[in-house]
Amino acid sequence: MFALVDCNNFYASCERVFRPDLNEKPIVVLSNNDGCVIARSNEAKALGIPMGAPAFKYKSTFNQNNISVFSSNYALYGDMSNRVMNLLSSFSPEIEVYSIDEAFLKFENCQYIDFFEYGPIIQKTVTKSTGIPISVGFAPTKALAKVANRIAKKFNTKTEGVYIIDNEEKRIKALKWLKVEDVWGIGRKHAKRLKNLDIKTAFQFTQQSDEWVRKHMSVVGLRLKHDLEGKPTINLEEVKTKKNIATTRSFDKNYSDFEKIKERVSTFSISCAEKLRKQKSNCNALMVFLHTNGHRQDLPQYRRNIIVKTPFPTNSSIELSSFAVQGLKRIFREGYQYKKAGVIVMDITPEHQQQLKLFENSDPRHKVLMHTVDKLNKIIGQHKVKLGSQDLERTWKMRQEKLSPRYTTQLSEIIKVKV
Repeated sequence: MFALVDCNNFYASCERVFRPDLNEKPIVVLSNNDGCVIARSNEAKALGIPMGAPAFKYKSTFNQNNISVFSSNYALYGDMSNRVMNLLSSFSPEIEVYSIDEAFLKFENCQYIDFFEYGPIIQKTVTKSTGIPISVGFAPTKALAKVANRIAKKFNTKTEGVYIIDNEEKRIKALKWLKVEDVWGIGRKHAKRLKNLDIKTAFQFTQQSDEWVRKHMSVVGLRLKHDLEGKPTINLEEVKTKKNIATTRSFDKNYSDFEKIKERVSTFSISCAEKLRKQKSNCNALMVFLHTNGHRQDLPQYRRNIIVKTPFPTNSSIELSSFAVQGLKRIFREGYQYKKAGVIVMDITPEHQQQLKLFENSDPRHKVLMHTVDKLNKIIGQHKVKLGSQDLERTWKMRQEKLSPRYTTQLSEIIKVKV
């Protein structure tokens, strides 16, 4: 048996945990640089606020409807997510953290578990311990658990946030209700193709022959079909080392000065280096990209990227910063207003599998230095120790005018109780 646990309106719920005065009131959370809406409470959805709505266009709507607007507080959301996932891991040793607000649980030898009782226990434990409301869907397969969770959330009043697909009648009824474009694993292109063939529901999709599905949707589509038929085909995924690691950001405003962009690119490369060290990996190449604001057609447009092959595998912040700046110098052009840049490290190899070269290798002193820097940042606060090429005042130069306190990760911003 599988369970999919999904946090309801996660970003908005995180804000409400520390602002109970916002319960049952409309909330929206904005993307980086307060650009567009990326999360909405049910009340905001009911007011017709669409996902991806540009914040500047809906400013008057927010004010007229007393909608509380927040900048993305990733430090808070990440910490609250970790708390939820740690609680869920106590219910099953087999867990796959699918996203920041979703996780699959697998239950082996579960014939003695009453899921009608177990589901509400999971729900109550997480919500009571974190304040985050969740929905739980149980089913014999991952794909069906996703369907069950969707039903639990859609019909919350009737299901009380928990739904179980435990027989053939429920499975067929659920698949006949679910639109094919809403099936987990079916993308836009496949959904469009299926609808053009008058395949409008998940049930109709499962009625197609295996040969047809494999021909038109590959073996991945066939596995999904079998999973929806109740045949366990898609298992929990193991945590794997990432093949690429990216750090990209839009700037708080347009920049034309090379030194300011250089500082951003240096910081992005250092972030990538930290992630490499965390998973005990090196990289052998990196990509640096830079582009202007495509929405400003009144300004000259320019975009360029470059791949820099490193002469040796490394995860040193010092070395990767140097290579990234070298790449930036080759693609930077005067006379443009730049809005976004990023660094992607590639060709990742295990740290312990390193082939030394005859003339040029990573500075061995950096390994001890980077370990010390990471340890200090963990103890005294993230990004307190930086390279001289970085901005010493700010981590990311983003517009976050509606940022809430980092209640759970910053001692100076901890919640205050007045008695």
